Amino acid sequence: MKVVLFCGGYGTRMRTGTPGDAPKPMQLVGPRPLIWHVMRYYAHFGHTEFVLCLGYGAHHIKDFFLNYQETTSNDFVLRGGRVELLSTDISDWSISFVQTGITSPIGERLRRVREHLGGDEMFLANYADVLTDAPLPEIVERFARSDAGASMMVVPPSDTFHCIELGENGLVGGITPVSRMPLWVNGGYFVLRQEVFDHIPEGGDLVADGCAELAKRGRLLAYPHRGYWRPSDTVKERVALDEAYSRGDRPWALWERDPAAGASTDPGGGTAGPAGASRRGPWAGGRRTATADAGLASAAVPST
Repeated sequence: MKVVLFCGGYGTRMRTGTPGDAPKPMQLVGPRPLIWHVMRYYAHFGHTEFVLCLGYGAHHIKDFFLNYQETTSNDFVLRGGRVELLSTDISDWSISFVQTGITSPIGERLRRVREHLGGDEMFLANYADVLTDAPLPEIVERFARSDAGASMMVVPPSDTFHCIELGENGLVGGITPVSRMPLWVNGGYFVLRQEVFDHIPEGGDLVADGCAELAKRGRLLAYPHRGYWRPSDTVKERVALDEAYSRGDRPWALWERDPAAGASTDPGGGTAGPAGASRRGPWAGGRRTATADAGLASAAVPST
């Protein structure tokens, strides 16, 4: 299945304000940028056809892949001045680089790469800035068995805020961590059918328009995931991921656990092997919010 990655936003909470700042997907986690980790996750399950929705800082992403150094993350032998790779990352990847506008909403970016999907009925989509160990083959298979128009992975809120229950006279009746509330938020991993384009207007949004309309029609499927899921919206979150990588604590790197995975065929036409929490919530004006009940999700807040 083709994988559409949205990597053209400004990422204002990640940027330092310095001219020439790289876009958020190009921020490093270990020796490789975020977008590489996300792509490597999909490639682990046999999905190696990528469509990059470029915008702000597109040249950083293009330069990275045009000048890709396989030796950074692969073993090799240097013999007679020649490099002989013992393994490779991207030799079987197909990457389409498509400029989708500097200020385009996510839905409009998706509309602008539709022709690059080649008429595939089902495809994958991702914000390119979240890492997870979610069982992708299971997500795809569940969606393929349904007649839904879109599937959204949802996760419990991971913010450290606490919800306060106010009683009379301003007395606090209870304190509950947000992560323990009966809430789910958009995890940023989508499986979509072409039907989603019917509900995204020109200049529209994938979640606020496309997914919200499908939810109204009972055609938006949720995949609840309580495993590893980490966003990188801010410098603090990205640094935490980088430090975890340095410690060897990288649950998202499923390819390191089972390099041979990816041999069986999934319903989407690719290959899949065995598979090994929120943005900001609605109470804080979060941008990727959803609630989930009995497998159906209703989108509430637009993504940017």
